[in-house]
Parts: sequence; structure tokens; C-alpha cells
Amino acid sequence: MNCLDFLENGIWIVTSLLNVDLIGSCEWKQNILQSKQRSHLGLDRKIHRPQEHVENEAKYETNSAFEFKATQNDKISELEKRKRIFKNNLEYIENFNNAGNKSYKLGLNQYSDLTSDEFLASHTGLKVSKQLSSSKMRSAAVPFNLNDDVPTNFDWRQQGAVTDVKDQGSCGCCWAFSVVAAVEGAVKINTGELISLSEQQLVDCDERNSGCHGGNMDSAFKYIIQKGIVSEADYPYQEGSQTCQLNDQMKFEAQITNFIDVPANDEQQLLQAVAQQPVSVGIEVGDEFQHYMGDVYSGTCGQSMNHAVTAVGYGVSEDGTKYWLIKNSWGKGWGEEGYMKLLRESGEPGGQCGIAAHASYPII
Repeated sequence: MNCLDFLENGIWIVTSLLNVDLIGSCEWKQNILQSKQRSHLGLDRKIHRPQEHVENEAKYETNSAFEFKATQNDKISELEKRKRIFKNNLEYIENFNNAGNKSYKLGLNQYSDLTSDEFLASHTGLKVSKQLSSSKMRSAAVPFNLNDDVPTNFDWRQQGAVTDVKDQGSCGCCWAFSVVAAVEGAVKINTGELISLSEQQLVDCDERNSGCHGGNMDSAFKYIIQKGIVSEADYPYQEGSQTCQLNDQMKFEAQITNFIDVPANDEQQLLQAVAQQPVSVGIEVGDEFQHYMGDVYSGTCGQSMNHAVTAVGYGVSEDGTKYWLIKNSWGKGWGEEGYMKLLRESGEPGGQCGIAAHASYPII
């Protein structure tokens, strides 16, 4: 397959749809690809004059020329590196899908020029300390009555309780996106109004967490209990940490009174919780998550809980496979337009990729 073409600035895009299962709908959004790739290649970087005083302008121009050449060589080297990574990922995806023995498919997306280590380092961010994990195991979580009937399939998107998929970018603040989505759902269910809330406020102002360097959902819930949270329109996402920008002109759009931990490692309890409202959950992301394209994921997981998402539903596929519906924060170009179906009732103690180990939901 020849699905790699180069544009004049070194950006590659899919131009052949010979394998629809591999490429998917190719809704990469070229502007997303280009912005991501330009960042990798340094194409947006400007060449500045040296700070030191240069008496001889000709000498400066000569040095500047060498600097320009070195910069271009760096770009070419980086481009070749990204091309090699892309081809390796493409080969892996092709081999995986051609094997045809899995319940899910992999595909190309805006992250296909990143290694697994690069991707996980820049697009996760959940920090769950052993102390927090052990205290969560002992927490006085309020169990649900498992005799209560719940629907076979449920999707909070259909109830208008889920905002559009967002993109955390290369800031390790998945914990903020997970919490905000859960609070957005709770506000909709309780007030009838769906408001996109500010992840950036949590990144900048929640001192219990570490912004783009990671955090956890329980601490973020505690912050919202104390401070409240404003809208995304008033405090938009910047894909980076900055000083807290709250001011008197901003209106707090949501306040929660408490949050509840779902009893750990119990998927039936989690099922009851998700049937009540969207739930913030931690998962153990492994290598294949980067390339996930669709259907029920039953693949490899990470070695530790490193990513936070929001469970916004559950269901049963046509072949009878039970799954969780999770909203991710990797943009609409990933997965099923930003969502993933994750195997439910896998037999693992904490559920597939630990989804039932660290779950909580807010109370309005």
C-alpha cells in the first residue's frame, strides 16, 4: 500500500483509501495533522538573531546562514524520524488488522507519527499514589442496591448530558477532562442545562494537582467543592499550565457538594453508578490504545493506572459482547470519534484495564 505522500513542507497525509478498515474514514482533519506535525518538526519556530552584540554585520549574516542551515538539517532529521515511526506504526496496524482475530480494529490517526513512549508520556497524566489507592480501598463508598434494574444499554449522549469531545493535547491533564465531563453530566441531569466547563481552571488553579504534570480526580473534585468551576467560554483551554486567571468578572457555572467513590473493583457497582450519571474513571493505558479505531477493545493494558476518562454509558454489541462506553480527551480523530468501547465483565479483578478500580462521581 502506498498511503504516504509528502507535501512541500514535510507534512504527510493519507491519500489512498485502498484499505478502508485500516484508514477508517480518514477524518483526521488536516488542520489538526498539520498543527501536530508542525510542532514535531519545529516548522513554526522562528530563527532569531543572537542576543550578543555582533559588530560585523557580514559576520552576523554568515553565522545566521550557518544557524539557518543547521536548523533546516534538524528539521530534515526530525522529518525522517517521524516518517520512520509512521511507517513502523502503519506496518504494525496492517499486520494487526490482517490477522483478523480480535474484537477491535486499529487505525491511523493524528498520533501515528509518535512512538508509544512519546504518546503515553504526553497524552496521559493520571497520578494515583499508593497512599491514595489504599485509602480508596478503605473509603466508605456508598454501595448501590444490585437488585435495582438497569437498562441493558445506556448512553448519556442520547440524554444530552455529554459535551463534545475535547482534546488535552500534549498536556498531561487527563484528570481535569475526566472530572469536568462528570460534572458537566451531573449539572445537566440536575438542572437541565448542558454547559461546557473549564479544564484550564483546574490545570491552573487546583494546587493539589500538578497541572500538565499530572493529577488525580478526587483532588480535583475537592477543589470544585471549595471553589466552584467556570465555563470553558470564560476560561478557555490553553494546552499548558499558567498562573491562575480567575477574576471577579467570571461567573461560577457549577458547584458540587460532594463526590462519591464507587466501591473498588466491582463492575456491577460501577454499572449502577453509570446508569445514574457519567462517572470519572481511571484506566491502565497500554501501547495499543494509541491506535484504537473502533469496536470493543479487549487488548493489552498498561502496567499502572496512568489515564483518566469518563464512563458515559455501557451496552452490548451485536455479537453479545458487553462493553463500557468511555469519553476520552484525545480529540475526535481518535477512536470512534473520540470514544472507546472497552470490554465489560472481562473477568479481571478491576475490570478491563482497571476501569473499576478508581471510579468516582460528583454530587450537586
